[in-house]
Amino acid sequence: MFTIRQILRLYASGKGTKFISQSTGIARNTVKKYLYRYVLSEKTIEQIESMSDAEMSRLFLIKEPIVVVNKRLSDLESLLPSLASMLKKRGVTKGMVYEHYKLQHPDGYMSSSFLEKLNGFMQVGKPSMKMTHKAGDKMFVDFTGQKLQLVDKVTGEISELEVFVAILGCSQLTFVMAVHSQCKEDFILGCERALHFFGGVPQAIVPDNLKSAVTKASKYEAQLNDSFAAFAEHYQTFGFPTRTYKPKDKALVEGAVKIIYTTIFSKIDQNVYHELDQINKDILIHLEAHNNANLTGESYSRMRQFIELEKQLLQPLNPYLFEPMTTQLSTVNKYGHVLLSVDKRYYSVPYKLIGKRLKIKYTTTRLEIYDGNEVVAAHDRFLGKGLKYITVQDHLASQHKYLAEWNPQKFMATASSIGEAVAQYIARILARELYPEQSYKSCSGVLSFAKRVGNARLINACERADSFGIYNYGIIDQILRSKADTIPFEDEIPNPEMPSHENIRGQDYYE
Repeated sequence: MFTIRQILRLYASGKGTKFISQSTGIARNTVKKYLYRYVLSEKTIEQIESMSDAEMSRLFLIKEPIVVVNKRLSDLESLLPSLASMLKKRGVTKGMVYEHYKLQHPDGYMSSSFLEKLNGFMQVGKPSMKMTHKAGDKMFVDFTGQKLQLVDKVTGEISELEVFVAILGCSQLTFVMAVHSQCKEDFILGCERALHFFGGVPQAIVPDNLKSAVTKASKYEAQLNDSFAAFAEHYQTFGFPTRTYKPKDKALVEGAVKIIYTTIFSKIDQNVYHELDQINKDILIHLEAHNNANLTGESYSRMRQFIELEKQLLQPLNPYLFEPMTTQLSTVNKYGHVLLSVDKRYYSVPYKLIGKRLKIKYTTTRLEIYDGNEVVAAHDRFLGKGLKYITVQDHLASQHKYLAEWNPQKFMATASSIGEAVAQYIARILARELYPEQSYKSCSGVLSFAKRVGNARLINACERADSFGIYNYGIIDQILRSKADTIPFEDEIPNPEMPSHENIRGQDYYE
């Protein structure tokens, strides 16, 4: 303990560690160790001198390693979680976060050291390959995580809007649009508006593996849904989804999303909007400023780079807008029709396909029916009322074409040509609450008797069946087979006069 006291006295007198080591014969590193213990104890020389040897040994001869506290680092480390959470807020940049840190700790780290430690905390320091994008090659698309809002004028109800973002790989020219949802119709609408905003079509469109574009995600070859595949074919481009769990495949659009939070969202949030069209008009105003601003550290803007490098390499647009098609599966029923579920209406297909499961693709005006990849039927979509079966005569088998002509008017006209009683009977059959085709079969069977037994017998049979109050094919068949149609009704039988006879007393006898 005497040696330690001597080291501390020399240190207090202003001597350096080299002089102290030479004077006391103690290794320089050991001198430093004792001096560290002294500094950490935060005691004065007088306090140390007054301590007993036992107390000093507990202070200087402990075996725990010496931990040197870096106050500036510890202060920053305690703030890192809150600083990282600030970056998740809309429009907040790392520069803003650094200014917030310096306000609390003016003597803290400089910008470069601060960002290095913040990036390390957020685990963004992993090695990454720098992607070089060819002009006219890819358009990256995605939806933002943050949403915009519409306010109902009458009720004040707030509804959230999705925001679609598209960016060209080479020039980084950006397109932004608010839509109602992430459904495939709104996603395809966003892609189409982006192509017309850019004035051309890239070689490929790169979406995330969202359901609006992809049916089955894959690390190697994703499967596009039918609607997005049809859209890509319409504009002579390709859908090229990113790999699953590889967000850096679309890092360009992810970066664009973060930038528009600051350049567009922060400005849109200052106003209250009641209509989608108005919010999209204001987005385009702020988007123009965004695309014409110089890129960070560069002397050119996104728009200038697009005009000089990329615009002329885009493919021409299709002059016709894409009409999204919806797909469903349906089994051909025994009548040779498939059901379009959304309308609850049936459309005919060739009769040879009865029992097969076919694919229906339809738009607001047209539908096509596929057997595998072959179109087997096409119809104009019927949206009116009343007509449940839409039939093309060529789709029916020969024996069914006659049946397809069945209708109440046809049966009533034929019955009236035979006789009024037959027409009344047929009308009663049609009025029954049965499946229409069943009533039609009964009518056809009843009228067929005219050729077999003649009009007169059929008229009588219908009158007889009408008197029974029974209206079907079976009762007519039974009456004609039993020849009950030839039996006159009771009111048609004449009453004979009473004959005179000696055993008949007559009414005068009882008076």
